[in-house]
Amino acid sequence: MFDESHKSTSLFKKYTAKNKIFQNREVLRHSYSPRELPHRMDQIELIAVILAPALQGATPSNILIYGKTGTGKTATVKFVGSELENESSDFSPCRMVHLNCETIDTQYRVLAQIANYISGHDLKPSDRIKNTIPTTGWHTDQVYSELKNVLEQVGGLQVIVLDEIDKLVKKSGDDTLYNLTRINSDLKNARVSIIGISNDLTFKDFLDPRVLSSLSEEELVFPPYDAVQLQDILHQRAEIAFLPGTVNEDIIALCAAIAAQEHGDARRALDLLRVSGELAERASSEKVLEMHVRRAQVSIETDTISECIQTLPRQGKMVLCSMLLAFSAGQKVFTSGSVINVYHELAKELDVEPLTHRRVSDLINELNMLGIVTTRVVSHGRHGRTTEIYFNGLTNQIRTVVMNDPSLRECSILHPLL
Repeated sequence: MFDESHKSTSLFKKYTAKNKIFQNREVLRHSYSPRELPHRMDQIELIAVILAPALQGATPSNILIYGKTGTGKTATVKFVGSELENESSDFSPCRMVHLNCETIDTQYRVLAQIANYISGHDLKPSDRIKNTIPTTGWHTDQVYSELKNVLEQVGGLQVIVLDEIDKLVKKSGDDTLYNLTRINSDLKNARVSIIGISNDLTFKDFLDPRVLSSLSEEELVFPPYDAVQLQDILHQRAEIAFLPGTVNEDIIALCAAIAAQEHGDARRALDLLRVSGELAERASSEKVLEMHVRRAQVSIETDTISECIQTLPRQGKMVLCSMLLAFSAGQKVFTSGSVINVYHELAKELDVEPLTHRRVSDLINELNMLGIVTTRVVSHGRHGRTTEIYFNGLTNQIRTVVMNDPSLRECSILHPLL
């Protein structure tokens, strides 16, 4: 008779019995918060200087922070926030509330999330239930009023971090920021300071001038990491993540060099090192080798591009298709003007209301930010400037993913891409 119990207990034995590579792979994930942040001390000090008045009971300036993905913006803010909370006293309590606006992207949800977070951490248990705001059902004015009540009950300073603030503004407008930047005038016992984090410098174009002047009292730009800096970051994590002798300096240097070529993204470098280790582990290798890094690079690039393209709105896919048509016609480098011309033809064919020139340019910038294409502004002297665009590679994978959209496959203009 077949032993079912033996089957259920032995399935994972060969995968878990011997771990020859990792000591703690979680150290290589984005969610891990290191005790030290290499090459971000200048930014840490600057944010600390801006927030320091909070420890004397004053309201610090609001801050806008910019930088490409993987430049340490969120990790730096969380690090400073943790230090601020530890230094604050009962006399002048300070807390940091972190929201990701990619998922919390409406005024109702932002205000409710802040109130419920503060209520859950700083109010007595007897007060928490009555201060809980439902996910839906209230009028926004009621949510705002309840947030003020919670803030007054708690007192002190609340630093509200709006990560990916551009997503909130582009979806819901700037009403949320308008209310938050003026909430201090409605408070007596509490104060609020805002830190906005964005990958997109152009999102300020969507803000009312009054909101912009209140929000961007201080602005910081995080530069990309270079290969040497990425190597230091990887070395710091690798010492904790891997068993001794499984990863040598050449592998760390290779992962750093690859990520440095792609906008200096520390997250990308960490992913590359982690996936390389996982591939080595699956192959029962005793060390991470260069071939594991190369395979990890292909795997990550394909997965990342597929995910980015699949989640693009239809108009974004149309702009991308316009670029692919230019590329398939032999243009390795093409201008934003030529892309927009093809886009208008495509919109007509698909019977879609075309976006304005400005909005198409924004979508091109978003594709650049995602790393699907690269843009550069070329000056022609008195004849003005032109934005040139080119693909970074993997055009076959990009074309395959975008043309999986049934509505685009039916378009005759796009048949050359099939």
